[in-house]
Amino acid sequence: MSKIILTGDRPTGKLHIGHYIGSLKRRVALQNSGEFDAINIMIADAQALTDNFDNPEKIRQNIIEVALDYLSAGIDPSKTTILIQSMIPELTFYYMNLVTVSRLQRNPTVKAEIQMRNFETSIPVGFFCYPISQAADITAFKANVVPVGEDQLPMLEQTREIVRKFNDTYHCNVLVEPEAQLAAESAARRLPGTDGSAKMSKSLGNCIYLSDTPADVKTKVMSMYTDPDHIKITDPGKVEGNTVFTYLDAFSKPEHFAEYLPDYANLDELKDHYRRGGLGDVKVKKFLLAVLEEELSPIRARRAEYQKDIAGVYEILKAGTEKAREVAAQTLDEVRSAMKINYFTDAALIAEQAEKYKA
Repeated sequence: MSKIILTGDRPTGKLHIGHYIGSLKRRVALQNSGEFDAINIMIADAQALTDNFDNPEKIRQNIIEVALDYLSAGIDPSKTTILIQSMIPELTFYYMNLVTVSRLQRNPTVKAEIQMRNFETSIPVGFFCYPISQAADITAFKANVVPVGEDQLPMLEQTREIVRKFNDTYHCNVLVEPEAQLAAESAARRLPGTDGSAKMSKSLGNCIYLSDTPADVKTKVMSMYTDPDHIKITDPGKVEGNTVFTYLDAFSKPEHFAEYLPDYANLDELKDHYRRGGLGDVKVKKFLLAVLEEELSPIRARRAEYQKDIAGVYEILKAGTEKAREVAAQTLDEVRSAMKINYFTDAALIAEQAEKYKA
């Protein structure tokens, strides 16, 4: 069986290092592994509109920002298809009768998102049904590998249920059941905001963006949340819940210590010293800043080059979307055929009806 990936992001803002360490860096590694027959990365503008329907300009402006983030992070359009969701044939409608309202209401991801956005009883139907829309995107490309965060596992399980229900209802094997692929490192799965909040959020101003300048990154790192009880250098410090060390868990490597902090062999030694006391936050933050700059500098440089030819970036998006549209259109034809609603291409139906109404 072919190995096909589908993944993507909502274009509601520039991508930050949480996106990068949680998924984008892994996508680049998967792309370069040579293990997959097709890799599709979707800019999910239609899904973003479900809770930004009154501000389409926000989505319109951020499509190019997300595309620039993809390319600058190392996504190669010669190896990976980058596409815009709203330009692809839509399968959502055909799946809606396979899912009950109560099942959608039980979806933990949907419940959490509804609560976070304070929709209460005013839930837009489009937003409520986005697990079905997500299933449509995955199945349109017959993706069988979907890199996701832990919070998206309920969404993928709903996709698997839809695939099974469709194939069973219509006595076919048209749709492919996908498998989740989680990041191996727990630190990479959920990076907190710089203020210690559970999640990076543009509205909270606690993100480090891939496009941030060195000065921006420095300001954000040096103001980062640590241990509030670690007031003096001599005080013992807590590593758990300390945002600086959470970021170091995600980004630092043993070789970084030899390069930027040779007093310590590895992160464990640094943590032990911090716990004992005698190690200041500023020194740890400066080390984190050096680690992040090593990661972000080449990304920043690639972005500067792509920004010189924005028309060329749109051409990349157009070419990828056209390629993806052909694949999704083929799946749509197979879905219609399985459902027996392919009226104009069903030769047996036409012949049967012609015979029925012969004079």
